Amino acid sequence: MESTFFDPIHEEFRASVREFIKREVAPNMAAWEEDGHIDPHVWPIAGAQGLIGLAVPEQYGGAGVNDYRFRCVVSEELAKQGAASVNAAMGLVDDLVLPYLMDLATPEQKERWLPGLASGRITGAIAMTEPGAGSDLRGITTSAVRDGASWRLNGSKTFITNGSYADILIVVARTNPSGGSHGFTLFVVERGMPGFQPGKSLDKLGQRAENVAELFFDEVEVPDENLLGDEGNALAHLRGHLPLERMSIAYYGLAAAEAAFDWTLAYVKERKAFGQHLAEFQNTKFALAEMSTEIDVTRSFINQAVLSLNKGELSAVDAAKAKWWATELQQRVINRCLQLHGGYGYMREYPIAKAFVDARVQTIYGGTTEIMKEIIGRDLIK
Repeated sequence: MESTFFDPIHEEFRASVREFIKREVAPNMAAWEEDGHIDPHVWPIAGAQGLIGLAVPEQYGGAGVNDYRFRCVVSEELAKQGAASVNAAMGLVDDLVLPYLMDLATPEQKERWLPGLASGRITGAIAMTEPGAGSDLRGITTSAVRDGASWRLNGSKTFITNGSYADILIVVARTNPSGGSHGFTLFVVERGMPGFQPGKSLDKLGQRAENVAELFFDEVEVPDENLLGDEGNALAHLRGHLPLERMSIAYYGLAAAEAAFDWTLAYVKERKAFGQHLAEFQNTKFALAEMSTEIDVTRSFINQAVLSLNKGELSAVDAAKAKWWATELQQRVINRCLQLHGGYGYMREYPIAKAFVDARVQTIYGGTTEIMKEIIGRDLIK
């Protein structure tokens, strides 16, 4: 189905993304997977080519482009390479860390942090999840207590993407135990602050090149000038930014499903069994027809959601719909594609095998499928 979603300028940008992936990502993915992290040298290169910090205003070194379709191009091209870890790392900065800073930071804070992030000279992370608090953010126990012109931060976080390497981290902490939903505040913790210690890198099933770590805070002194947004309003700030995070995950889910389908279509046209190509069997044709249709229908909804996001009109409910549907589609399509590869689908030398394990987290982080359905259901019966 022909799409008019992208304009010629997006296709010009795609050529730059492809060149970057060909030169910097493809030759290094295997080593990064083995090492358990992406070599940080790649981020200044991406920054110099304008592939990160897209929405950062030009005065802070970004492209000043408030069009999420450029991020969609990056996701699509990384999915074709099977570089889910790189997509997660780029999405972390562009779709999570930077939007919080652009929307909530003071002019002085923007001057301090935006240029470094947009150029790739520094990296960031966001620390919400705790060992006892995942989707239920009201269960957060990490605390910050005012101490003169600063705060004393104590607690721990887990499952933090880029936690071992981030130069700045947006941390959610409880600042008023009796404040209910208004008892939480966002702080920016900087690497090297006494008492802040990244823990071990966690051993994950998939996305092996994506660093995920524990974090520990022991009497970390965080100055007032590192408080982000309004004191006591962290949960509202988080709710306001979750639709973008969920669209980031949803779009990659769709892109990964499309990439897996394309690999599989090429494979079944080439592979033979019982004297004919796999593509000639009725079961194969039906499976391909079903997946192609589901992908096309999903793309229609996701594209519309992206356009709504560009206009500032994407609701939390529609973002939840996009997130759970696209990521569950990703699971179904990749699972069926692996099956059509037969025994070769189980071999890591084939991209479908790596895509299979990389995809599993997509229905978990950013809010589980079950939480997405709860959000939608509550809206329907309110």
